[in-house]
Amino acid sequence: MPRDKGKSVIATNRKARHNYTILDTYEAGMVLRGTEVKALREGKASLVDAFATIDDGEVWLNAVHIAEYGSGTWTNHAPRRKRKLLMHRREIDNLIGKIRDGNLTLVPLQMYFSDGYAKVEIALARGKQAHDKRRDIAERTAKREVERVVGRRVKGM
Repeated sequence: MPRDKGKSVIATNRKARHNYTILDTYEAGMVLRGTEVKALREGKASLVDAFATIDDGEVWLNAVHIAEYGSGTWTNHAPRRKRKLLMHRREIDNLIGKIRDGNLTLVPLQMYFSDGYAKVEIALARGKQAHDKRRDIAERTAKREVERVVGRRVKGM
């Protein structure tokens, strides 16, 4: 059976871009069990409060909720277990260096299927302070207002 081509998004972390300043993004594969893949194909995943850690040179995805597969038996997976991420060694070494230098964290942005393989996009991010969030909201509002005025001028209103 041929695999689906392209990218189909399973879950996104909508709060990540609000709570963090994204510095760099990486794509990683995931080590999953059979029932986890079946649950993901049904779209039953949540990235709320999820984060990634690096332990002993391996990247782990924590606090991701993948619901139990409905037709699963006693072989069903634990919904919030740690999942290993698959990345190149040089990418992992690069992340270790950057995380050790500053107060940075790894946050998953979205989970998706790419050519039939389950992938997660993780971001190297720095947490935003309350004033940073307010400034971003003010910038978005100002940009929206400018676009609204320009749109009215173009329409001749």
